[in-house]
Formats: sequence, structure tokens, C-alpha cells
Amino acid sequence: MSAVLVTGGTGQLASAIGRQAGGAVRVVGRPDFDFDRPETIDAVLTQFRPRLVINTAAWTAVDAAEAHEVEAFRANAEGPRRIAAYCLANAAGLIHISTDYVFDGSKGAPYVETDPTSPAGAYGRSKLAGEQAVQETCPDAVILRTAWVYAEQGRNFVLTMLNAARRTGTLRVVADQRGCPTHADDLAEAVLGVAEALLARGASGLGGIYHACGSGETTWFDFARTIFDEAARHGWPQPVVQPIATADWPTPAKRPADSRLDCGKLARAFGIQLPDWRPSLSRAVTAICTVPAQAAV
Repeated sequence: MSAVLVTGGTGQLASAIGRQAGGAVRVVGRPDFDFDRPETIDAVLTQFRPRLVINTAAWTAVDAAEAHEVEAFRANAEGPRRIAAYCLANAAGLIHISTDYVFDGSKGAPYVETDPTSPAGAYGRSKLAGEQAVQETCPDAVILRTAWVYAEQGRNFVLTMLNAARRTGTLRVVADQRGCPTHADDLAEAVLGVAEALLARGASGLGGIYHACGSGETTWFDFARTIFDEAARHGWPQPVVQPIATADWPTPAKRPADSRLDCGKLARAFGIQLPDWRPSLSRAVTAICTVPAQAAV
């Protein structure tokens, strides 16, 4: 694979793609590539002239987006539109990463790509606007919606739980929100598989929206309990985890109650299915717990 540009710098997914692809991709991020400075987008694209762009860069601070919706839209909609325009003008492929938050979580079953979108907050609105901007500007682009992404580094639920367990013996975790945990390494492998297909076969007929997340499902509460069960195998503290309702843990942004994604379309089109979330979580927790500094705040 050559001439592939990955945006997102040191983010979880961009880092995972960079590790797996090695020198076959170029990873860029701030300050050289910054959605808040549109001129840097054009400069980087013109410099590297990629055959394919994988856009993982985004505003991901869900709660902060409520007070900074303009900034979230700049990163999640205006920036991707600019990338898409370059890709269209230069016959380059584009893979754009989106989110389960484009849904409000009220369906009661896993979402398919054709289900109506209805984001409940500013972050979801900005990501949906990004999907629409990409599709309108570059119809052959591939949009991958994912969910509950975590890794051994960065800011994510797994590290938040492990750090919290070092400070307190009791934790309260929301038990009425359901979704599909996704290890960044598994998602990176899927993204690279899609990229290889686009480079080999061309984008014609492959463009569109696909769901890409870990197989299986859980709640934040059961996810937390599984994290601590795995960590306990390595001698880490196992706190008492108390289930609570979403109403008991108010946040500025409303979260979807059930954002499970059906990933069958990705499997049918590309032959790609992400693995079950449990073994992936086990490997991640083992890696964190055997190098304790990784979980330091």
C-alpha cells in the first residue's frame, strides 16, 4: 500500500493504523494538519498528493461539543468536506470515520446503514453533517461508522475505569446504555482492509456508509465489570461496581441508550468482520496491566 495519508496524529485509531501499516502510510496531525487552520489541510494534501486519504481526525469531546458546537462542526463537517473536495478533484480515494452517535438510540435493535439518523447532541449533529458533506462532495467515499473505541493509550473508557479503580473501591456505572466496544487495533485492521480494496479495485461501486465495530454487545456497566475481571487476573484492584441509570449520571450531552450497529453490510461488501470484543478487551487489559505506567492519568 502506498501514497496513503492518515489524519488524526496521535489519536487512538490513527496510531493503530500507523503501527499496523508501518511505512506504507503517512500519519499527519496537529499542528501540521489542523482543522482549525484550513490552510494546513490544503498544504498537507498538496505536499503528499495521496492516492487515498483515511480521515480519523475529529472533535471527539462529546460533552464539550455542547458548548462549542461551532468548533465541533469545523472539525467534523467543514474539515472533512475540504478533504473530500481534494479527493474528488484528484481522483483519490477517501475513507472517513464516523460514529454511532448519529443515532438517538431509540430503535431497540442494532442499527443498519439505511436507518433514519437522529443525533441527540451537538457532537452527533456535527458528525452527521460530516457524513453528508463527504457524500455530497465525494460520492465514492467510504464512510465507516464505529462505536465505543478504546486502546491501551489515549482517553477512553477502559483506561478511565482502571485509573478510577486505583483511587476508589466503589464505582457507579451506567447500566442502561448498550453498544458495541471496539478495540482500535481491530478497527485499524478493518480500515486497512477497506483501503486495500479501494486501491486495488477502485472506488466505483464501493462508496457509501458502512458500520464497523466489535462483534457482540454489552452495557457500560457490564463492560466495566469485564474490565475489572480481566485486570484482577493481573493483581489489580477489583472495585465494587454499582449499576445506575443514565438519569443518575447527568452529562451535558445526551447519549444514545442503544447504539448497537449491525455490521453485515461491511462483511458482504469487503469480507471484513471485526472480532468479538471480549478477547480483544482481554488482550488490551493485559497489555495495560503488565505495563502499569500506561494507565497513569
